[in-house]
Amino acid sequence: MSTGSDQHADLIVLRRELHSRPELSGEEERTAARIAELLTGLEPATLRTGLGGHGLAAAWRGVGEGPRVLVRCELDGLPIPETTDLPHRSTAAGCSHKCGHDGHMAVLVGLARRIASRPPDRGEAVLLFQPSEEDGSGAARVIDDPAFGPFTPDMAFALHNLPGFPIGTAIVRGGPFAAASTGFVVRLTGATSHAAEPQRGRTPAPAVSALIDGLSALPQLHTALSDSAKATVIHARLGEVAFGTSPGEAVVMATLRAHDARVMERLEEAARRLATRTAAAHDLGCEIELVEPFPATVNGTEANRIVQEAAVESGLRVVEPAVPFPWSEDFGHFTGRWEGALFGLGAGVDQPALHHPDYDFPDELIPSGVEVFDGILDRTVRDGVS
Repeated sequence: MSTGSDQHADLIVLRRELHSRPELSGEEERTAARIAELLTGLEPATLRTGLGGHGLAAAWRGVGEGPRVLVRCELDGLPIPETTDLPHRSTAAGCSHKCGHDGHMAVLVGLARRIASRPPDRGEAVLLFQPSEEDGSGAARVIDDPAFGPFTPDMAFALHNLPGFPIGTAIVRGGPFAAASTGFVVRLTGATSHAAEPQRGRTPAPAVSALIDGLSALPQLHTALSDSAKATVIHARLGEVAFGTSPGEAVVMATLRAHDARVMERLEEAARRLATRTAAAHDLGCEIELVEPFPATVNGTEANRIVQEAAVESGLRVVEPAVPFPWSEDFGHFTGRWEGALFGLGAGVDQPALHHPDYDFPDELIPSGVEVFDGILDRTVRDGVS
């Protein structure tokens, strides 16, 4: 791939290639191999594969002492069938890049070229292509991988494209940027009986109804007006389709969200109490599981300032939302440990929402993403900006 004036055109070709062959969380082997092939040609000082699964990191070092600055993107697609007629539509059954991770990867490949042509003067620049963001497990697995030790950052940065904001805007916010969330699963066990004699069994049906109503009401009853919290019932199943049987088991699932970790803890505890008391009231067994936990992404003051300066220098209009976003991002594992910031690039006011079947990453965001990240490196590991 060229490193000349047509580099952005080549990055668009790459983005569409990645879009056409997405892989689900934990299955990103081919995607990672393609990225590793591209990075190898840019001669990083270190290239490590297999981080936390199929993650990979490349590092370029300066000669002077300085910070280690990590820039991260995601490798995985979503379990959403591709229904568009795009020339580069997904060829993987039941999987597509409907969150823009294909574009985020193209941005970091473009950034890798910039680093190769203008290496750090001091410290170290690390590019992390992280697996399994969509199921919330990837960031934690990468950080906990002993092989990640040499890449442990002093500062960490990431971007996400954001439909609903105009192209040419950077969405920047200090403090909480994206919500914490967790999947809350309740499994209820009673006893089956003949449908003609439900009194001889213990059906979870009334408990399922109570849990759906109770979980939905949790934020109203257990959080303050000033708190941002939400509980969304996303699935319920009662028994099987058998008209002669009164069911003996059920499952109810909800997603809990909050912008503050303390509020999230209160919400989880209230959900646990509701589930156990409801099960006990109906003489049912109860198992509770928390799945796909995402911490809140909280931007640091210094990192946020660096992003703002780099965005303005790149010619973008900075937008500062009054409140954090309700969705979650596992980059919160990084900002929870190190100074860091997640920012957005406006993907267009009329662009379909993230995870919508008609969504496709806008290619015109690639140059802006490269420029902002390059400006961040200018302010941290290069001597170009003080």
